[in-house]
Amino acid sequence: MKEVKAIVKPFKANDILSQLLQAGYENLTVTLAEGTGNFNSDDSSLSMHFSITDSEVAVIIVVCNDSEVEKIVSIISSNGRTGNPGDGLIYVSDLYKVFRVKTGLEA
Repeated sequence: MKEVKAIVKPFKANDILSQLLQAGYENLTVTLAEGTGNFNSDDSSLSMHFSITDSEVAVIIVVCNDSEVEKIVSIISSNGRTGNPGDGLIYVSDLYKVFRVKTGLEA
């Protein structure tokens, strides 16, 4: 299994989520966060909570089978792209094990 984690512009999150849901990926996690990177936009500002962050971001997480990674990355990339610097990053990680909270059993 894999974890696909995307850090994208918040205003692109709904477009990405809509396409992921339409493609059948219903088990998603999305959060708003703050981050920093090489790119500073005109609307960047210091965080009210942290001293090093300068941009709001959306984090989208999808856990999937290995065979689904390329499709998910394609959906995120094509729907999250603005063509400008700072569009975000997509990370793909191996998952060693996954457990259900309710039962404690491996999923």
